[in-house]
Amino acid sequence: MVDSRTCARHQGDPEVRGAISDMLARIGDKWSLLIVSTLGQGPLRFNELRRHIADISQKMLASTLKVLERDGLVSRTVIPSVPPQVDYALTDLGRELLQPVSALAEWTAANTPRIIAARAQYDSRTQALPTA
Repeated sequence: MVDSRTCARHQGDPEVRGAISDMLARIGDKWSLLIVSTLGQGPLRFNELRRHIADISQKMLASTLKVLERDGLVSRTVIPSVPPQVDYALTDLGRELLQPVSALAEWTAANTPRIIAARAQYDSRTQALPTA
């Protein structure tokens, strides 16, 4: 649950507002949440992670992992072997993010019928309007 007092206390701080905006954009993008959720099951190598996430390109996975690593949500460990292998895992911060992500997923699952009904009602209402 969001504490409105905490939010209000930070509204005047542009650095915090910027950080909140950045993180909402990050977790709101298509791939970041899927990567964080997938790594919540345990560390994976790059190609294993790619196999778990349907339709993600190699380039998009690599760039998203770099951003998540920069934000401190994902760690990258190079395993000295031939060829070198790289494991990706959630950091403590990334594991903390799993809690609100899971809550959002549960809320979505519980409210999917209501969301679908609202969309259908909206679509029928807007389709009935004359176009200008």
